Amino acid sequence: MSADTLEMMFRAFRLPTMASRFAEMVQSAEAQNWGYRKLLLQLCEAEAADRRERKRERLLRESGLPSGKTLGNLQEAQLPAKVRRMLPTLLDGGFVERAENLLVFGLPGRGKTHFLAALGRELVLRHAYTIHFTPTFKLVQQLLAAKRDLKLESLLRRLDRFDAVVLDDLGYVEQSREEMEVLFTFLAERYERRSVWVSSNLVFSKWDQIFKDPMTTMAAVDRLVHHSIILEFSGESLRANREKEKGGG
Repeated sequence: MSADTLEMMFRAFRLPTMASRFAEMVQSAEAQNWGYRKLLLQLCEAEAADRRERKRERLLRESGLPSGKTLGNLQEAQLPAKVRRMLPTLLDGGFVERAENLLVFGLPGRGKTHFLAALGRELVLRHAYTIHFTPTFKLVQQLLAAKRDLKLESLLRRLDRFDAVVLDDLGYVEQSREEMEVLFTFLAERYERRSVWVSSNLVFSKWDQIFKDPMTTMAAVDRLVHHSIILEFSGESLRANREKEKGGG
């Protein structure tokens, strides 16, 4: 069987890396006197590595994670001490496997969004978790539109395929009662099954501004807090400090 025929078969079997690197690998095998087992192993390892990389790239594209908010530019030294201590554990990803929630609170500009985005990116790259990052108001509008079109169940199923859904700025805009209801439905559907990450500038005692009804507020908080990790982002505004540094002040 000719090399060209093998390359064609690799492509037919959807093994593009093996097809593209076959000739190169054969030359290495001949030069270094590899047996056929080692040649096949090298080809399979190259294909597997490229597949992992392509999968990570696809998951990042589908995640909606902001591209500029990475672990590399997070400025970890400026994070609160408890957040710094928890970061290695969070990067391990076990809390996502256990369907635990991650709740981060703090005033605007404290780095909450950057932290969640950077963590989500790392969990995609390190563990190939499926992450969906969205401003809360945007998800609520999608849920509301789906309910009106009688497609809410279908949307909830699509969201269920994500290991973690990141709700950025929960409570930044007050919700109407109808919007509150679809948001509560989403949280209830994921309860104890999938991880939800939340950033909010409102402490729990003010969540009645979001859910309006005290009983619904209590139920929503209960579902989020049960099996959760809670982090507080205190201190000075990182955003304001960066602007001061830019201005030389």
